[in-house]
Amino acid sequence: MADVVIMPKLGFDMAEGTLVRWVKSEGDPITKGEVIAEIETDKATVEVESGFSGVIRRLLVEQGSVLPINAPIAVIGALEEDISKFVAADTSVVAENRPGVVDGRVDQTKSPTDEPKNTMKSSGQNTRQRISPLARRLAAEKGISLDTLRGSGPGGRIVRQDVDALEAGTTPLQTADSMTDKRVGLSKLRQIIGRRMAESKQKVPHFYVTRAYKVERLLDLRTQLNAALPEGEKLSVNDFVVKAAALALREFPNLNASQAGDEVLQHNSVNIGIAVAVEGGLLTVVCREADRKPLRLISQEARQMAGRARSGKVKPDDIEGSTFSISNLGMYDVDEFIAIINPPEVAILALGSAQETAVVENGVLKTGWRMKATISVDHRVSDGAEAARFMQTLGKYMEEPIRLVVG
Repeated sequence: MADVVIMPKLGFDMAEGTLVRWVKSEGDPITKGEVIAEIETDKATVEVESGFSGVIRRLLVEQGSVLPINAPIAVIGALEEDISKFVAADTSVVAENRPGVVDGRVDQTKSPTDEPKNTMKSSGQNTRQRISPLARRLAAEKGISLDTLRGSGPGGRIVRQDVDALEAGTTPLQTADSMTDKRVGLSKLRQIIGRRMAESKQKVPHFYVTRAYKVERLLDLRTQLNAALPEGEKLSVNDFVVKAAALALREFPNLNASQAGDEVLQHNSVNIGIAVAVEGGLLTVVCREADRKPLRLISQEARQMAGRARSGKVKPDDIEGSTFSISNLGMYDVDEFIAIINPPEVAILALGSAQETAVVENGVLKTGWRMKATISVDHRVSDGAEAARFMQTLGKYMEEPIRLVVG
């Protein structure tokens, strides 16, 4: 029996997605688990795997189509199987979302690139030149064309010195007033980040708790472990923090939770979201059950998911299901910062860099390594005392890192 592939729901708040590219074509064989298409959500471009095996009988939508979740996008079945009932049932849904689908199938004579695009015109198109009367007269007298000349006067106005410079074959010096502003469109990802973070700050009552950790032992242990690991598999400081936070969260289910109206959903699994800087914004990849995984596996998974995120090839499981997030700017020599909670999560941990500094221990002045971390917490779910206890428990693992290896 034929099966219908639908627009998947790849996030708790996903309402629609864009079918960016078909990886398979009509008539191609496909097995369960093979990538059939690339879908763009409000977070990333995701490779979508087929849930069925068979032959791709129909592609119901064009590349570039914007569709609601659960909308049919393809039919998979046996080569000679009658699929007319599936096509007939699906056409009405597809047609509402995108032209270019004829009788339930993609119009192969028209590609997305044939459609007119809403693009910004360059500054040189349909723009009236501003020329001073003197410059216009001088140009006419000397037979100089000003059609392509960019003026150095206010707002790009062509003035006498521009004509003189053009005649002499030199470039006039532009003044500050002559430099025009540049409008740069926000990427879709940046727009989504802005909207979600603005909603978080407006609706979620944040509070913050900061603590500095002694990390000499952690750095020493990392050096020892990395000496035994091959290139490409070295552990990062962030890997240790992910493991430490995951273990600490076992004791604080109220922070490993999601806010849901008047209830708090405490999660059984500890899935740590790791913020990754990508072109045009930020993505959070998810290390699942981090409390149960060894450091080396956490490091391997984080490295692979971050690579896919930066190349725009994340998988659905890479970016969904986090229960607590970590944002680390330590690689930029940042002392400390605060992060905005990513709803429906109720907390996020922000990490600064490990820094060598002067410390006093037992009345003795010496140097030591310290790293500051700040937790942002939803005040509807928790309070300062609980957050402080969590930070204290986190310190137990950060400052005694052998627990991360044997725990």
